[in-house]
Amino acid sequence: MTSSIHLSLVVILVLLCPVFSESIDPSVQDLISRNADFAARLYRTVASQTDDNIFLSPFMVSAGLMALLNMTSGETRDQLQQGLTLTGLEPQDLPDLFQTLRTVVLQGDGTKNLQQSMNVFPASNFEVPPSYRDLVQTKFGGNIQTLAYTAPQDAVSTINHLVQEQTRDKVQDLVNNVNAQTQLLLVIAASYQTLFSPSFNLSLSQDERFYVDRYHVVMVPMMFRADKYFLAYDRLLKAGVLKLPMAGGMAMLVVLPDEGVDVTAVEEEVTAEKIQAWIRQLKKTKLEVQLPRFLLERQYSLKDVLQKLGVTQVFQDDAEILNLGGANAPKLNQVFHKSVVSVNEHSDDLNTVGGVMFSALPPRLTINRPFLFIIYQQNSGSLLFLGRVADPTKK
Repeated sequence: MTSSIHLSLVVILVLLCPVFSESIDPSVQDLISRNADFAARLYRTVASQTDDNIFLSPFMVSAGLMALLNMTSGETRDQLQQGLTLTGLEPQDLPDLFQTLRTVVLQGDGTKNLQQSMNVFPASNFEVPPSYRDLVQTKFGGNIQTLAYTAPQDAVSTINHLVQEQTRDKVQDLVNNVNAQTQLLLVIAASYQTLFSPSFNLSLSQDERFYVDRYHVVMVPMMFRADKYFLAYDRLLKAGVLKLPMAGGMAMLVVLPDEGVDVTAVEEEVTAEKIQAWIRQLKKTKLEVQLPRFLLERQYSLKDVLQKLGVTQVFQDDAEILNLGGANAPKLNQVFHKSVVSVNEHSDDLNTVGGVMFSALPPRLTINRPFLFIIYQQNSGSLLFLGRVADPTKK
């Protein structure tokens, strides 16, 4: 009889195992580490405000804020650097560092199903130098476009059309409204279609129970595969950690609290250092894995979140942006972020089989309670996406 390991999975973020950094420039590896610290803080802050599903792209949020940082000066820049855990780095070095990081992260087939959009939208009465527009585009993969917020609905339509076009229709209706007094918006979107390697076999998927909480059970399609996986266990937090390989050097980490352990208790302990420890402990083992199929589409207004992380000056009337000060300076009104992820059995390999046969049935890991997941690039350890699945039947 197959034994069952009922652990609730928490996928987590930032994966900085030393083995990843062997071919990465030390200065870029330092930026990866700092991004990981910011990602953990950003996720914990968002997670503390909701019990629902969560899906974020800390990598894209960090990119957007770094691009914005190069528009700022004085106290505004200092505080933004501190909030991004970039204190001690020279702001003028960040564009080249991040461009190198983007090249490392986005190389190969692992990101062919990754669609990204990062845009800075100043009001039309603020002049942005062409050189800065070029810097944001070439170094950060972003875009700057002035908008006439005095026509709010036209501005909303322009923003949503551009994001939809940049993400190939994967992200739609990101911004619902703006007001005529808006001076500056940062709009960030990302979409990812998972490609597990090897993939789960659709013919082996079947509906199973998912325990949202002790009073709420839903039926969800559970994907299945028997294979050799990397697995670890945190005895202190009472949580299992599973690594699922993906195409092109990508991977997903899943961490699942033991039965009776609340996922939020594990989330509160998520730090870059904790994740590194988990990754170092991963060991290959024979395992049957059941993972729910899910589609998440989440959007956030991050102003309050960033203010809780200490980034406040950029939202004030006296923000030092575009080298302007006092009444002439634009302030950042809002940071909008939306991410979409589809996790299913999809594979480019039509001949992929559903698993391997073992002479003795291995243990089964059934992810049937709220869990977290992280999608990252293994070579650099860069975190691309982080989320919580509280109910896989909801977006």
